[in-house]
Amino acid sequence: MTKSKYQKILLSLLVLVLVLPNFQGLAQTSTEEREALEQELRELEEQIAALDENVQATEKEKKTLENQIYILRNKIKKLDLQIYQSNVMIEDLGLQIKDTEGSIEETSLKIKDSRSHLAKILQLIYEADQKSLIEILLSEEELSDFFDDLMALESLNSKSQELLENIENLKVHLEEEKESLDTEKQDLENLVVIQTLQRKESASTKKEKDWLLKLTEEEYQKQLKEKTDVEERAAQIRARIFELIGIPEAPTFGEALDVAKYVENITGVRPALLLAVMTQESNIGKNVGQCYLKNPSTGEGVVVFNGEKVKRVMKPMGLAGRKGDVSDFLKITKELGRDPYNTPVSCPMSYGWGGAMGPAQFIPSTWILYRDKVKAITGKAADPWNIKDAFLAAALYLADYGATKQTYDGEWRASMIYFSGTSKRTKYNGYGFYGDSVMKITSQYEKDIEELEKAS
Repeated sequence: MTKSKYQKILLSLLVLVLVLPNFQGLAQTSTEEREALEQELRELEEQIAALDENVQATEKEKKTLENQIYILRNKIKKLDLQIYQSNVMIEDLGLQIKDTEGSIEETSLKIKDSRSHLAKILQLIYEADQKSLIEILLSEEELSDFFDDLMALESLNSKSQELLENIENLKVHLEEEKESLDTEKQDLENLVVIQTLQRKESASTKKEKDWLLKLTEEEYQKQLKEKTDVEERAAQIRARIFELIGIPEAPTFGEALDVAKYVENITGVRPALLLAVMTQESNIGKNVGQCYLKNPSTGEGVVVFNGEKVKRVMKPMGLAGRKGDVSDFLKITKELGRDPYNTPVSCPMSYGWGGAMGPAQFIPSTWILYRDKVKAITGKAADPWNIKDAFLAAALYLADYGATKQTYDGEWRASMIYFSGTSKRTKYNGYGFYGDSVMKITSQYEKDIEELEKAS
């Protein structure tokens, strides 16, 4: 062995001695940090659940107050209308009473005149009765004239008395009518007083409810902000834990299970189903595509291993401006700093187009729909070739189509939509072979997971 080679070996050993403990320390620190973050996350999730209950209770209280205020507002409006209506009626009754008082006064004058006229007639009758026979003979040319005058006076007296009686009856009627109008007017005035008090009471209650609603709204907004802050902190911790899960490009089953369990906390998709889909798509990251795109205009490419030309590697923009996948693919690779013409994608099958990316095998146009959702959770640019991002995107997609129900039908349907865009058994999707296969693998994985958990 030459001296230079010997020195290189010693130098390498020295580097290993110095660096290896640091790696172990880093690994230990990373594990401790992850455990601490997971504990904090559990506490935050409990806090979020409690805050959610508080928010719901406050929201219910707020709605109750809003309903009460709405009822009071309508009650006040109704009382305003009733008070207005009563005041109009009072004003009308006042006019009627005034007219009746005028009629009573006019009738009283008629009674006075009638009584005066009657008194004169009675005086004349009395004076006629006091005349002696000699006075009658001397004053009248004929005796019959005297008796005619006396009879006329008696008749006039009778009619005057009858007229006086009618007028007096009219006065009594008018006075009774005025009394009735006065009573009705007084009743309405009392009603207005009561209605005014009711309105004042309702307005006071509404003011109190408005104040309570304001306080409740402030508390509601405070609780919402507190919940949002806690959720943001939980999201940051999830992103950090996700980052700390060390996963190679092609993980072991145990490593993939760790990611799938974590993704379940975010999406509600059970690990066995997610792992089954990822197995069906790329054998959990072991086969992420064997073609390169080379011609963005035609969508043609080559096989990665031998350079053989392949048509229909990726769908370009179609006729009449119909959207393809190439433009989205170029956008995705540019954002991630990847060479679009040396990044593996799926080759086409015997029909259709290739171009699916990464472990989850999303076509570019579909990945674009989920990249921001993934970024919001992980806190970094979403990468379809990253195993954790791929797991998360796949679970989000499955959740959107009903996989969170965790029933056979729900998961089978979501799996079929993931593969072919429809849950119907068609010739295009092999009459449901994909969903059937995924559910079979899911069942086996469920057993494997149970055994691993028992063993641990």
